[in-house]
Amino acid sequence: MCRRYLSQEVLQDVFVLTYDRMRKYEGVWHLERQLLFPGSVFLESNNEEILSEELEKCVDIDRHENFCIRMFPKEEQFLKRLCGQKHHLEMSRGVIRMGKTQIIEGPLKGMENRISRIDRHKRLARVRFVAKSGNDGMYGNEFSFCYILAGLEITEKIV
Repeated sequence: MCRRYLSQEVLQDVFVLTYDRMRKYEGVWHLERQLLFPGSVFLESNNEEILSEELEKCVDIDRHENFCIRMFPKEEQFLKRLCGQKHHLEMSRGVIRMGKTQIIEGPLKGMENRISRIDRHKRLARVRFVAKSGNDGMYGNEFSFCYILAGLEITEKIV
């Protein structure tokens, strides 16, 4: 819908972010692709002002409450690092050594400090994602944390 209603001069890319996860059914593990942010579509543009103007003119898009949420540069860099050009977060693999998680391969490598929870049974990690939420008066900018799910297979636990 965005590609149809918005001009190609202002709109660089339209995409959704996905991630890999493992699910076991029929006695076998299957790799599945899921939406990272269900119900969200990402618009990439060189000119935010013109994009906002075109979105306001679009009747179908304008009806949705909280449709446009501006992404801040740190959030954008974080998601680009995780998902890359394909806009897809692949599975990571790691081990637990002496109670500490160490990612051996995948996009979560080097981001162990952002992992808040690991579900080894479902092969998922809960990863902290910082979202800027506005101004908090005398305390400056207020940050809220949200979490994204990422596929993580722990292959070994060393005590």
